[in-house]
Amino acid sequence: MRVIVTGGAGFLGTLLCRRLLAGPVGLGGAAPAEVTRLVVVDLVAPADDVAADPRVEHVAGELTRTLGEEADAIFHLAGVVSGAAEADFDAGMHTNLDGTRAVLEYARGHATPPVLVFTSSLAVFGSDPAIGPVGTVDDDTLPRPQSSYGIQKFVGEQLVADYTRKGFVRGRSVRLMTVSVRPGRPNAAASSFLSGIVREPLAGERAICPAPPDMPVALSSPDRTLDGILRAAEVDDATWGSRTAMNLPALTTTPREMTAALDRVAGAGTSDLVDWVEDPAVVAIVGSWPPRFETPRAHALGLTADTTYDDVVRAYLHR
Repeated sequence: MRVIVTGGAGFLGTLLCRRLLAGPVGLGGAAPAEVTRLVVVDLVAPADDVAADPRVEHVAGELTRTLGEEADAIFHLAGVVSGAAEADFDAGMHTNLDGTRAVLEYARGHATPPVLVFTSSLAVFGSDPAIGPVGTVDDDTLPRPQSSYGIQKFVGEQLVADYTRKGFVRGRSVRLMTVSVRPGRPNAAASSFLSGIVREPLAGERAICPAPPDMPVALSSPDRTLDGILRAAEVDDATWGSRTAMNLPALTTTPREMTAALDRVAGAGTSDLVDWVEDPAVVAIVGSWPPRFETPRAHALGLTADTTYDDVVRAYLHR
C-alpha cells in the first residue's frame, strides 16, 4: 500500500507518519494492511526516525511537482499557517489554494480514485462584522471565514467536495481545532501562543499571551487531532457520508483556565512566566474563530474531545 503525506515533516505530519509506519492501517473501509511505501512531501527532511525507515521516500519542493506512481491514500496536511497567510497573501494562495489544486489534479489522474484526507480548520468560521458572533457551531453552520487562511481552507474544502462528486477522489475534509500543546519553537500561526503559554513555562522560559485572559478558544490535543485525521481515512464512503467537511470535537477553554491547569499540573507559580501583552492583530484573527462546537457527526464515528486541559498538559509532559 502506497501512502502520501504532504507536510509530512511537520509536527502533525510526523505523528501521522509514525502511526502509519507502526502497523497495519485500514483505508476507506478496507481491511487493515501494511504501508509498503510512504512518500513524505515537504520542503524539509522528515524526522530522523521516519527517514530511517526503508519504506519512506522524501520528496522535497513544491506540491506542484510530480508525486510519482499512484497512491492508495493521500493525507494533505501541507499549508501556510494562519498568521503567515495573512501577512503574505501570495504565499498563502500559492500553497493553500494552488497546492491543494495540484494535489487533487495528481489524484484525478489515478485509475482508481484514492482516499484523500484534507486538513481544513476551524478558521473557516468567523464572526461576520455585519452579522455578529457566530455562536455555537454545529455540523450545519455556514462558514464565514474572516481571514485569508480561512478563505483558502474553505475553498480547499469545496474543491475536495467537487472532485469527490465527480468521482476523481474519495475525499474527506476534516476541520481541525487549534492543536495544543505543540512541541518545538513557536511558528507563524496566529494561534501559536495557545501552545507557547504552556510549553515555554514548562521549559523555564517566559512566554507572551497576546489575547485577553478570558477569551474563549476551541482546542484539541495532538493525539485527539490525529485520531480524527486517521478515522476520516479509515471509514468507508457510506459511513463518512456527506461530502461537507466534518468538524472535529473541541475542548472549550480560555488562556486563564489553561495557565491555571499549568499550575495545577506543574506546580503553583509556573504560570508566572506568562506575560499578558494583548496584540490586536492576533486577537482579530483568533478572536474571530468560534470557541464552542457541537459535533454529532464526529461523535458518531467514535471521536471525542479532550476532557480537561489538565489532561492535555499531563499528556504533553509524558510525550
